[in-house]
Amino acid sequence: MKFRLLMGSLLSSLLFIPAAQADEIAANLQKTASQRASSGAVPGLVVATIVGKDQQVQGYGVLSKKMPQKPDAKTVYEIGSVSKTFTATLLADMVAQGKLKLDDSVASLLPDYSIPQYQGKSISLLDLATQTSGLPRMPGNFAPKQYDNPYADYTVANLKDFMQGYKMTRAPGSQYEYSNLGFGLLGQALATRAGMSYADLVKARITGPLGMPDTGIALTPAMQTQLAPGHDSYGGPTANWDIPTLAGAGALRSNAQDMLRYLQAHMQAAANTAAADAIPKGLRLTQQAHRTGGIAGTQIGLAWHMQVVRGQHVIFHSGMTGGYASFIGFTADGSRGVVVLANAAVTVDDVGFNGLVPPSAPVTEKEVRIAASDMSDYTGRYQLAPGAILQITAGKENLLAHITGQPQAPVFMRKKDEFFYKAVEASLHFERDANGRIKGLSLHQDGRVMPAPRIGDALPEPAARAEISLPADALKQYAGSYALAPSFKISITEDGGQLFAQASNQPRLPVFASARDEFFYKAVDAQLSFKRNAAGAVTGLVLHQNGRDIPGPRE
Repeated sequence: MKFRLLMGSLLSSLLFIPAAQADEIAANLQKTASQRASSGAVPGLVVATIVGKDQQVQGYGVLSKKMPQKPDAKTVYEIGSVSKTFTATLLADMVAQGKLKLDDSVASLLPDYSIPQYQGKSISLLDLATQTSGLPRMPGNFAPKQYDNPYADYTVANLKDFMQGYKMTRAPGSQYEYSNLGFGLLGQALATRAGMSYADLVKARITGPLGMPDTGIALTPAMQTQLAPGHDSYGGPTANWDIPTLAGAGALRSNAQDMLRYLQAHMQAAANTAAADAIPKGLRLTQQAHRTGGIAGTQIGLAWHMQVVRGQHVIFHSGMTGGYASFIGFTADGSRGVVVLANAAVTVDDVGFNGLVPPSAPVTEKEVRIAASDMSDYTGRYQLAPGAILQITAGKENLLAHITGQPQAPVFMRKKDEFFYKAVEASLHFERDANGRIKGLSLHQDGRVMPAPRIGDALPEPAARAEISLPADALKQYAGSYALAPSFKISITEDGGQLFAQASNQPRLPVFASARDEFFYKAVDAQLSFKRNAAGAVTGLVLHQNGRDIPGPRE
């Protein structure tokens, strides 16, 4: 109730953005998007905005090196997890029609499934839609045969088998855990209740009524013609993803023209200006805070995440597949909205947030010199999120911060226990226990606060390795797929004289030769050793990482 009252006060005080501020936001959005494309981080992206009655679509960059045309409003992209907001919209629509209730059990909609319980407590539709079901991010029997199209061969039978054998470890509704499995299951449940496929249900209740002809799972001939080629995080070409069984989690494709219509419908609901007979129904229900999110200060509606960013309440969701990234968000008063679509697996959240609210004015921070003897207080590893470790180490004059998968950057002391970056607008605030020992930190960025408990000492930096050059013909000998486990493979490719390694569901990374058959990563502390048979043919590899040696035969 408190959150609804707060939303009401925003409607009266923040309905109009001053023209000067709107111009500032637009200029910053254009600058951020242009920099993202010109830097080569993504080949191209499309940004669509709504401010009041004004709608604009702007393309940046190119489709690919081989397709130098600029993307536009009709360019089609995979929207990944933004599809979850469509699934949540279907749920709200069925609730508004009186066909379902949020507290209905999933088991009641899927009688052919064995849905687990925790101490007699059933998983509800609300639990699935708020990422609090107690189900893991992915099913344990997810073992892709195609590393570059990992969901394609995961079947309904696989899903049923996993659900039947899964043992719940906590009560549904008790804790946030982002789950593609959960939203895939929700899509299955809603489609079963409706008596049609998930794709047909989306068309009947969302894309058809809103006039979105280029949004769906299957590519129509028109969509295929306009499809932007996908790229991994290093700019290499990737395959498109097919997600038949867990479609509700991320299977949709769309373009900016269609997504503007979808965005406008949600913004009209937020501003209470939607027509009474509008379809889909129940959009306001998706935007209400139902549970607490996984990051401090975050609440979650039905799929949508809600935060205060730079003093403005925003509602948003982002998505990513193997070759695409997306963002959709709007202010809680419905006055401003943004859609960002890109054809590379690189986050575009910053572009989206900069299109919603102006970034803080740059502040010249006053740096305080840190004594070398004090640096050891802060060094260690801090858990930002599953798979994201922030490691703090001591440099020559300053602390160095390194987040998993990102470049290392120095941080500078503002005062005791507070440090700031110069490379980006962000800061670190360390927390101490009763004995004065550092127990954790929080990362402050884009108006958000992300806590990270300390999980151990800093790991030693890997020793520098000498890199040698090998001819392209020699590198091509290593190309192939290597199975390290039933659900984990590494694909080796050669591109332009550079060898790349891509593990299952991970970005493609370059690897560098230190000797014949010996390669190392620069992005992570890991190495690859290739094995040959008596005839000299490459037959397998060994991944060396975290003190483990994991062999993988060539397939």
